[in-house]
Amino acid sequence: MRRSYSVVCLPGDGIGPEVTAEAITCVNRLGEASGFEVRWDEQPVGGASIDLNGSPLTEQVLEKCLAADAVLLGAVGGPKWDDLPGRSRPEAGLLKLRKRLGVFTNLRPVSVLPALAEISPLKTDRVAGTDLLVVRELTGGIYFGTPSGREGDSAVSTMRYTTAEVGRVATVAFEHARRRRGKVTSVDKANVLEVSRLWREVVTRVHRESFADVALNHMYVDNAAMQLVLNPTQFDVILTGNMFGDILSDASATLVGSLGLLASASLGGKVGLFEPVHGTAPDIAGQDIANPVAAILSASMMLGDLGEVVSAEALRKAVAESLEQGHLPADLAAIPADAVSTSTFGKLVADLAITTLANKQPV
Repeated sequence: MRRSYSVVCLPGDGIGPEVTAEAITCVNRLGEASGFEVRWDEQPVGGASIDLNGSPLTEQVLEKCLAADAVLLGAVGGPKWDDLPGRSRPEAGLLKLRKRLGVFTNLRPVSVLPALAEISPLKTDRVAGTDLLVVRELTGGIYFGTPSGREGDSAVSTMRYTTAEVGRVATVAFEHARRRRGKVTSVDKANVLEVSRLWREVVTRVHRESFADVALNHMYVDNAAMQLVLNPTQFDVILTGNMFGDILSDASATLVGSLGLLASASLGGKVGLFEPVHGTAPDIAGQDIANPVAAILSASMMLGDLGEVVSAEALRKAVAESLEQGHLPADLAAIPADAVSTSTFGKLVADLAITTLANKQPV
């Protein structure tokens, strides 16, 4: 019996529709070759939804997401909507989506391929061999803490965590470390913040009670930012809160030289949310020059979460092989004339993934 999955696609704004289109193409071709199908339901989100419905995320679209097996997101936002008040901005729809899906953990893998090490703004010998995973708490912390608001000439945002929130994301980080190289670096600001002292206490307790076989060290966030630049290969799994994770995960993108290479998965609820970490790049939208790597790799993470592990790994391997062979999107190519288009790269990756499956190569 053919395996079937329901996925809501939220292309979003700017280059979002272009890069998600290539991810969909790759998934569909792998499904044909591997005996599964994805039933796609495309819906508006972000600025596109504001223009259409007056809201960055409608309840109708949210209900469709909650009923799906997975959600694949492009990107949201752009200058067109920058002057809107906070709760009406495109990004508010994304925060609402994460909250309602109950996805409390964001996973962002960062690895530097040998062929792309020279693209990094850091020295090649410093970034070569980097292979880390940022595990970011996603539904707590200062982005959601109360009280929050403005009153006259003052404003307040509250960083708040409970022991349960810290414990569950710490468990995720330790479980991933067991499957990787067995090391967790927990990042906080416990020398200054009471909430970080709670964070450190809970992480230490979870480690002692359930994951003593995994190495754990604690690091202040300012030092962690410096160490990411000085010696990124020291990290295996980085565990941290919402705001610190937002900053450090984006900073880690400098290691690979482009946000267009980084995928992410937001998990923990019934439905996973998979999205590239780059922005909408409205200045290049519609020109077929956007980098679809992150969107395709996000689709690979989605397939793995759905249980299509062989296809997921074939897709990940195909992306790496395409880049190693010198097929570089515009943001990676040293000579613009040598760059491959968005659609061409998607086809190359799909072809390589299908070949991998057909030849039954180990993935």
